[in-house]
Amino acid sequence: MSRLGDARGHLRKAREFLTAAEVDLDLGLPNAAASNAVISSINSKDAICIRLTGASAKTDNHSAAAAELRAAGGSGPYGPTTKRLAQVLGRLLQLKSKSQYQAQDVAGADATRAVEWARKMFDGASDIVNE
Repeated sequence: MSRLGDARGHLRKAREFLTAAEVDLDLGLPNAAASNAVISSINSKDAICIRLTGASAKTDNHSAAAAELRAAGGSGPYGPTTKRLAQVLGRLLQLKSKSQYQAQDVAGADATRAVEWARKMFDGASDIVNE
């Protein structure tokens, strides 16, 4: 598959997980909503990085994922966007363990913010991939 094709594939997955996060939020499932928001955002990050650099690292190191996204825009026209989205991704990744692995639940307000952040990630990825 081509770079653009791979980026679009990740964008489709990002949209699917974002939709699931929105449904989970409506159903009052904050852990599932936050978890799906995180997964959506990781796919958005992958779509952006693949589109701009041709590759995306697969890592469990959350700070490395945000740094990779920040660097993908470099000093070019997407630099401000990837820098802003890297901050959003960093906030989302802080909810990953709590939503997926820990006994403590994600608060409803945090789940709502996670879905909003995932939407920002998806919208930014859509703009970059579809330009």
